[in-house]
Amino acid sequence: MTRRYLAAAICAAMLLPGCSDAKPGAESQGATPARTVQQGGGEPYALLGTEVWDVPDPASGRDYQVFVSLPASYAKEPARRYPVLYVTDADYAFPLVRQIARRLNVERPQLRDFILVGLSYAKGDDPVQSRRRDYTPTARGPSDAPAGAVHGEGAAYQDYLRDRVLPFVAGRYRTDPAQKLFLGHSYGALLGTQILFTDPAMFDGYILGSPSLWYDKKHMFAVEKTYAAAHRDLPAKVYVYTGEYEGMRPGDARYNQTVDLVGDSRTLVATLEGRGYPGLAIRSDVLNDEDHVSVAPRGFTKGLQYLLAVPLAAK
Repeated sequence: MTRRYLAAAICAAMLLPGCSDAKPGAESQGATPARTVQQGGGEPYALLGTEVWDVPDPASGRDYQVFVSLPASYAKEPARRYPVLYVTDADYAFPLVRQIARRLNVERPQLRDFILVGLSYAKGDDPVQSRRRDYTPTARGPSDAPAGAVHGEGAAYQDYLRDRVLPFVAGRYRTDPAQKLFLGHSYGALLGTQILFTDPAMFDGYILGSPSLWYDKKHMFAVEKTYAAAHRDLPAKVYVYTGEYEGMRPGDARYNQTVDLVGDSRTLVATLEGRGYPGLAIRSDVLNDEDHVSVAPRGFTKGLQYLLAVPLAAK
């Protein structure tokens, strides 16, 4: 399996419909309530009870959106503040994470209530183009990338998240400033790893799914080394997952034979554990019988259970 195939496969999975046309701000601002029934008559299916906001990036001139889902308790408990989970590749991940979280709490509370924020691709951009540009750390993309493909603007996108998106969400919703969480898969996890090693306090917890640590001759390991040389602590709670078939096993066609995401992730986790950072809590899983595309729902589930579990005494 080539790197280009990996990117194409995960992007194909992420081009599913999934954001709302509900009235913006209804739940948070006390305006007309968001729609609670589908419109019918052949109208597009809407993810009910969600909000969509335009949050442009003046530095790049690009327009992005954020998708927001509030917990059921939000309107009922006006003094309460909530953790916020930011998810990349929102076209796919936002509706999936939202429903996983609801499902986990059907029979008993397993997850704390949280605000879910989906990070869209740039408006007007092809999603593949948007994510390869915004989620990668250097301009040296895969050798088999299409001619003219733009990579390496991850630092600029990170600045946009820090300077525009996080303040927008904190200013509009009742957020807990000590509970900002990040979720990304593949290139999205590569972006999360970049943030972890350049501005770790930007988020308090990270779900890093099948991170593309192979990118640019494993550039992110050099970034980690630079961070370690200058810091004695890495205060964050981190969950890393990969699928069994993202490793390498010669002679078995189910396993990736070009890049070893399992081996790279294990190396990263072992390196961080070896640093002895007092403020770092890290856990990793290799999920059986899963590949780069299929692993995401299970990884999301386990990551939510790691970062947002209800305390045992409250269950």
